[in-house]
Amino acid sequence: MARLDIRNLSKRQRVKLHGYVRAGIQLFYFLLIPGAFTAAFNGVKFIGTAVGSNKPLELSAFVMALAGLCAFTIVFGRFFCGFACAFGSFGDALHGIYTWICKKRKKKVKQLPPRLMAVCSALKYVVLAAIVFMCYKGIYGQARGTSPWDVFSMFRARNIQLSGYTVGVVILLLLMAGMFFQERFFCRCFCPMGAVFSLLPVLPFFSLQRDRDHCRPGCSACTMRCPSDIELPKNGSPAVMGDCFQCQKCVDTCPQGNVHIGLNILRGNEVIYTVVRAVLLFILLKWLGM
Repeated sequence: MARLDIRNLSKRQRVKLHGYVRAGIQLFYFLLIPGAFTAAFNGVKFIGTAVGSNKPLELSAFVMALAGLCAFTIVFGRFFCGFACAFGSFGDALHGIYTWICKKRKKKVKQLPPRLMAVCSALKYVVLAAIVFMCYKGIYGQARGTSPWDVFSMFRARNIQLSGYTVGVVILLLLMAGMFFQERFFCRCFCPMGAVFSLLPVLPFFSLQRDRDHCRPGCSACTMRCPSDIELPKNGSPAVMGDCFQCQKCVDTCPQGNVHIGLNILRGNEVIYTVVRAVLLFILLKWLGM
């Protein structure tokens, strides 16, 4: 059987195709399965609360959601973060609006310095540790009304009864401002689930790699385009960066076509691989009851 290959498309056509597929998958998950992030996050809180109260850990629906997404991430990388997380897709939409405005006004898109973002990226671990500690101590409930993702979920469900959620609304607005100007601001700096996923080991077979031996001298286009400012590992390396969102924008950016999936059989057909992962994730989430 002939293998479907998009390498005969021009670079411009491939970039457009990847963009349409990326946006389509994000919209699909945003509309149909917006609660996956909340379910997995509730799994983290459930485990922290159970351990703190010395109760036996049960395989609740939330724990199963957390375990399922962690297992998927170990195999396929942080695809969920890059394509299926409603909060991440919302941030991409906000930043897309900012980018569009800059293009219309013929202004350069400005971002925070990479070094500052590298420091801010550590904050998500602080957020995760604080939430787990509060759950462990049984005091997380006292922070009701301060969670920005709770407020976002309420807006997403068209629930505008926000009495008692003033702090959460303010935090959400601040995060939205950050997401507007900086791509993947929340995901990199404040997302507790991002902290969980970035700590997981990821199999290298399906990760993105770069043929450094064929790169142009001094070229760092893939790193500059990366939402996480990641320098890709060399071809054949088992290393996988935990902050890679699997967005494959580096694939579109590389002028030499040196960025590809670890498995050579998929090289040049990364967009097809993206669709396959989207289908597999959908099946998994539906099997988990979402």
